[in-house]
Amino acid sequence: MGEKVVAGAFDLSDRQHYRDKLRRCLTGLERLLAQKRFDRPKNLMGLEIELNLAGADGQPRMLNGQVLERIASRDFQTELAMFNLEVNIAPHRLGGRVFDRLAEELRTSLAYAHRKAGEVDAGIVMIGILPTLDRDDLVSSNLSDVDRYTLLNDQIVAARGEDFTLEIDGVERLSCTSKSIVPEAACTSVQLHLQVTPGRFAAVWNAAQAVTAAQIAVGANSPFLFGHELWRESRPPLFQQATDTRPPELQAQGVRPRTWFGERWIDSAYELFEENLRFFPPLLPICDEEDPLEVLEAGGVPSLAELVLHNGTVYRWNRPVYGIADGVPHLRVENRVLPAGPTVTDVVANAAFYYGVVRALAEESRPVWSRLPFEAAEANFDAACRYGIDARLQWPRRGRLGGVAEVDAVSLVRDELLPLAEAGLDGWGVEPADRDFYLGVIEERCRRRTNGASWQVETFHRAVEAGMSRDAALAATTRRYAELMHLGEPVHTWPVGLPEPASLG
Repeated sequence: MGEKVVAGAFDLSDRQHYRDKLRRCLTGLERLLAQKRFDRPKNLMGLEIELNLAGADGQPRMLNGQVLERIASRDFQTELAMFNLEVNIAPHRLGGRVFDRLAEELRTSLAYAHRKAGEVDAGIVMIGILPTLDRDDLVSSNLSDVDRYTLLNDQIVAARGEDFTLEIDGVERLSCTSKSIVPEAACTSVQLHLQVTPGRFAAVWNAAQAVTAAQIAVGANSPFLFGHELWRESRPPLFQQATDTRPPELQAQGVRPRTWFGERWIDSAYELFEENLRFFPPLLPICDEEDPLEVLEAGGVPSLAELVLHNGTVYRWNRPVYGIADGVPHLRVENRVLPAGPTVTDVVANAAFYYGVVRALAEESRPVWSRLPFEAAEANFDAACRYGIDARLQWPRRGRLGGVAEVDAVSLVRDELLPLAEAGLDGWGVEPADRDFYLGVIEERCRRRTNGASWQVETFHRAVEAGMSRDAALAATTRRYAELMHLGEPVHTWPVGLPEPASLG
């Protein structure tokens, strides 16, 4: 949602013209790929984190405009709702002590933002879903004051033609409706970018799809929404339902949702961009003056502006990205499955695990996606979201037996994926000290069967058992979470439960 657009009305000719431009952009992409115009390998990774604003009472604060004005840095941007911010970290080359450097930059940036937010009695909270959010917080009047969000909301609402239905059946059941897409703003995530060559794109994307469930299992951090305990990672079902342009009849016909895991392994990046045009009607038919094919014929590099904008309105959990840097086009895989938080150390550990295991899987001579049905990968994603670190996942058997077996997520990560991640980080040239420290965080989460979601749930239940009301327990859990988040020790070391009431403030 980072594209700059201006709100306005569209007529039928706008949509037809936009569709024609999309087709020309897709042809332009196809020609760029055929001409091998893309950037050479640079081992570049990037990171974005969506953040919440909350007060000392743990309640959301609708103040992102005031906070951004005080931060005054291009690294921080608005997000969908007034209680959201996003921080973008400049690309890093994978290798050396990259993860320590990344962690230091994040700590410095977030500490500065937190101090500035404090000037308006708010603070930064890095969490998948803020437990204290109420339905009244997620309404159209709390959209960020930015044209693109108003326009996106209007277009998705118009496409759906009726209220959005939010139904999540987890530990408890949530059933409600919304007149806007603003409930999607409750979902704050980490986005991991990896620049890849066209020849490696399919292997990296397939590997990323295969490990989404493992990422969620060890990284889940979103168990509460509107006072209900739902899935251990409730963002995916919420995001899908809050942006679903399909009324029930289209859902029954099998029309694909715009928030989508996918339905098959791929052989090229082009397939994903082509699917996005074939399956999803444009939401924001805003045309650029550039003709991409004329630019190509003149020897230039087209921006493919319409394709980029449309691609940004199809919410794949692993999204293909086209970009240009220094006049040279490149492709990226954007991994969007992880929730924000709990701490900088946890975020960087999740990143190290991802970049390591994806490289190792993408380079296997007998790749996992040749042995794991795509339907099993999708079922794994669902199971990990529901059960978090206690999930059971399907994974190819080792040895001559072949086939797929069900395995405990913790055992899969600890026994098979962590060694792969170690080998992958070695392949990137990451120093052993960096590799061992951050992968050690993932290993300890597995050993203790602890992640952000399990800590939140157990702390909340202890507070309720101690006599707090549900709302008070959620607020107290949020305040304690924020306190420990800013102290910075990884979540597997956090003491469960609340301190004595006098120290809660």
